[in-house]
Amino acid sequence: MSFARVIGTGGYLPEKVLTSAELEKMVDTTEQWIISRTGVRERRIAADHERTSDLAERASRAALDEAGISPQELDLIIVATTTPDHVFPSVACLLQDRLGIHNGGPAFDIQAVCTGFVYALDVVNRFFLTGASKKALVVGAETFSRIIDWTDRNTCILFGDGAGAVVLEAADEPGIVSTHLHADGKYHELLSVPMGVSANYEQVLKGEAYTQMRGSEVFKWAVKALGDIVDETLLANSLEKSDIDWLIPHQANIRIINATAKKLDMNMNRVIVTVDRHGNTSAASIPLAFNEAVRDGRIQRGQKVIMEGFGGGFTWGSILLVY
Repeated sequence: MSFARVIGTGGYLPEKVLTSAELEKMVDTTEQWIISRTGVRERRIAADHERTSDLAERASRAALDEAGISPQELDLIIVATTTPDHVFPSVACLLQDRLGIHNGGPAFDIQAVCTGFVYALDVVNRFFLTGASKKALVVGAETFSRIIDWTDRNTCILFGDGAGAVVLEAADEPGIVSTHLHADGKYHELLSVPMGVSANYEQVLKGEAYTQMRGSEVFKWAVKALGDIVDETLLANSLEKSDIDWLIPHQANIRIINATAKKLDMNMNRVIVTVDRHGNTSAASIPLAFNEAVRDGRIQRGQKVIMEGFGGGFTWGSILLVY
């Protein structure tokens, strides 16, 4: 049996910065209100010519460089995204071609919104456990600004664009120790883009496929789900809270992150936070935060890390890994 171990991380953020001060001029809000309620001081916005595949490629090449392997060594690519370039082909297939990989290895997208990267790591882990993969690339990439109504202050203050990536290889000892995934479609109306190919497509044609959210209800559900999923992870692995070196939550809102840390009695200096500079980048938020903490030296080899996500669907889940 082979286990999946992270050997490289990468991230990419578009150049354009949209500050919360600038949003004062766009919607009925203030910089102080945005920061106090969400923690977001600025977010990145993809340029008109940038697509999700562009962001994914930049993050992937950075991860491959750190891993010290060529793209041709990859035998699996999974991209977590809610904002693909096209209905099809997948961003993963586009990325595979951009990287010059033509070995016939599988490449596909996963759509679990903000939990997408956690879902993708779970899937890739199963490939390794069965021996179906030896070196894999997992990416979370979003151009979420394309599905935001910039006149809706409930949503436009939160989201940004970006991509994060990890390269994994087969190892004798667990890197990914355990995975825990959940969903409950009963709550789908609380956070959604209720338009698509087979439903309300007229709005899509008019350019009205926008994110809709009942913020207070989502907040309550997210805090409970993210706290519960960490408890589930610890129990499944016979660990105490003190055994975890780092928590990397989905970067949705600083109040959700603070509430989750408080529920777990976890000091915030053990929680990776990027929401103030990145905003909510959906499936990209966890790998971007992971990459930043690895690159700046906070996360060290051998440390235990819990990644946890919560997104529309509702979906939620966690990954316990030893870096």
